[in-house]
Amino acid sequence: MKASRIVLLSFCMLIASFGVSSETSTHKPDPTPIQISAGEWPPFLSQSLPGYGSVARLISDVFFEAGYEVEFVFLPWVRAYNQTAISEYSATAVWMFQEDRTDDFYFSDPVLNETFVLFSLTDADFDWQDFDDLSGLTIGGGLGYSYGPAFDQALEDGVFDMLRQPTVEQNLRMLAAGRIDLFAEEKSIAYYTLNNDAPELKSQITHHPTPILENESFLMLPKSNADSLDILRRFNAALQTFKDDGRYDLYFN
Repeated sequence: MKASRIVLLSFCMLIASFGVSSETSTHKPDPTPIQISAGEWPPFLSQSLPGYGSVARLISDVFFEAGYEVEFVFLPWVRAYNQTAISEYSATAVWMFQEDRTDDFYFSDPVLNETFVLFSLTDADFDWQDFDDLSGLTIGGGLGYSYGPAFDQALEDGVFDMLRQPTVEQNLRMLAAGRIDLFAEEKSIAYYTLNNDAPELKSQITHHPTPILENESFLMLPKSNADSLDILRRFNAALQTFKDDGRYDLYFN
C-alpha cells in the first residue's frame, strides 16, 4: 500500500511539473516599455487622433510584435529631434532621410511612403507634365519646406514663384480665394485638412495625379543609446513581417 501511494504521488508530481513546464514555455515575457517622440502631422501623427494617427498605430503594433510597448510623447519637431538625439527617448517618428542626420541617428527601414502633388481649383482645367509647364504661376507651400531637388531647382531658376504659409489650411484657403494658382502638399495631409478643417472647400479643390515628389519617411533611433541597434534590428524584422503578410497596407487604406 505504501509503495502504491509513493507511485501515485510521483505520478501526480510528474503531471503537475509537466503542466508548469508547459505553461512556462508558452508564456511570453511582458513587453519592454519604450518612449518615442513625435511631432504633430495629421493624419499620420497627432495627439488628437485615435491611436495617435495611422503611422503611430503602425509603429506601436510593429513594436509590440517585436516585444516592446510604446508610449508616444508629442513635442515640437525641433525638441523631438534634439531630445531624442541625447537618448531622452528611444526613437523619434517620423523623418525624411537627410545625410547630416546620420551623425546623430540610425534610420529604420521605410515606415511611410508619401506622395506630394499639386492642388488646383476644380474648374481651373489644370494640367502639367514637367516643371516648365508651371511657368509664371504662383504656388503655395509650407514655411521652410523642400519639395525635392527638381522642384527646388525650378523655383531657384525662376520658373514659378512661391507664396508660403504656416499651415495647410491657410494654403487651401489662399487657393480657394484665387490668391495662389496651385498648392504643393502631401496628398493625404491636404485631403485630411480639407475634410476636417475646411469641408466647405472640398468641391472647389482637386489635385493633379502627377507627383512632384515621392518620398519615404523613417523612424530614427539615437546613436547615443547603446541599445538602439538591437531595438532597430527587432523593429525592422517585425516591420518586414507586416509588409509581407499584408497587415501594413491596412493602416493606410
